[in-house]
Amino acid sequence: MTQAPTPTADTVRRLVRALLGEGTEPDVRPVATGVGPATWWVGTRHVLRLAPDRETALRQRRELRLRDLVRPYLSVAVPVSVAHGEWAPGLTYTLDAKVPGGSGEDHDVSALGEADLAALLTGLREVPVRQAETLGVPRTAPRTLETLRRAAERAARRLAEADEFDTARPERLTATAAAQLGTQPGAAVLVHHGLAGEHLVVGADGRVRGVLGWADAVVGDPAEDIAALAASVGSPAAVRAATLAGYGARPCLRGLWLARCDTVVHLAEALAGRPPAPTAVSEPPPLPRLLPLLRTRLRHAWEPILLERVTELREDGAGPDDTTA
Repeated sequence: MTQAPTPTADTVRRLVRALLGEGTEPDVRPVATGVGPATWWVGTRHVLRLAPDRETALRQRRELRLRDLVRPYLSVAVPVSVAHGEWAPGLTYTLDAKVPGGSGEDHDVSALGEADLAALLTGLREVPVRQAETLGVPRTAPRTLETLRRAAERAARRLAEADEFDTARPERLTATAAAQLGTQPGAAVLVHHGLAGEHLVVGADGRVRGVLGWADAVVGDPAEDIAALAASVGSPAAVRAATLAGYGARPCLRGLWLARCDTVVHLAEALAGRPPAPTAVSEPPPLPRLLPLLRTRLRHAWEPILLERVTELREDGAGPDDTTA
């Protein structure tokens, strides 16, 4: 197999000069972590993403088409490619206009920002699933919450031994609740599958201005996006946004417990020296920065919410105010 070239600052400058004009001398600098292994800032107005392998190139081509599909359904900004092509044989690039705003990791989401997240979840649900699948967006089966529950219980014990988690806290996912929080038929929607803080563009006023990182989108369980928001902006804000978007108790509680189990497992694995694997749109930061981030996500996901205290799921598995997408 031919070794893919490693992009350098000279590689990026030559490509950008060809795209923006030979007379330009662009200021280029790599994005250190959180967006991808070959992502570069170009001045203050653009970001260049270079696919390092053919699998990522395939995803990038699909992402460009998907962004065009979802844009009319969303009230928040989706990145626009001002140029795209190949930077090496079979390896693609996209030069995107920078979405104004800061990272969701650095800015809190306001009440109006929660309304923006609700509109995002509503728009994702309205994107035609068949059109997304025609573009090559894969369909994924919902995760089994009971399997995740057992893994989280083991991880919680390890965290308790490291004084990172209190296993005596009142919130607990039982086997019965895990069974009752299964997905319902017909609930599959377009799922961003990466609504972490680094993919949320948030203004200084707390409004959500845009969403980045569409390469890992799937057709599947909407609770996955609710879970990602719970870990990113906190469970109360995520559940309020999902409720505003028309989701009932079941998908909200399912998303809550996906987030709680995931954050416990991820922190335990990172403490054991097993950080999360890179994805098509992000790579884990170095361990010194990763651990505080995972602790913050765990704290966000385990924030108590009123819904779990007042909702009782019936024995037949139907929630009192359950709705499906």
